[in-house]
Amino acid sequence: MSQLPKDPVMLLSYINTQLRDFYPSLEEFCSAADVPQEDIIKSLERISYTYDRDKNQFA
Repeated sequence: MSQLPKDPVMLLSYINTQLRDFYPSLEEFCSAADVPQEDIIKSLERISYTYDRDKNQFA
């Protein structure tokens, strides 16, 4: 996750914007960014956000 924001709140904003504007799924974002999906999920779970597949966002 070296290119992504380290702060979970900033990461949340960045990821949700990327998902909304450019990627149809978290899997596709992670593949394109070469980032382990579990790293993002764990980081955002620390601030009580989980990925909603139907909405394609963390909520």
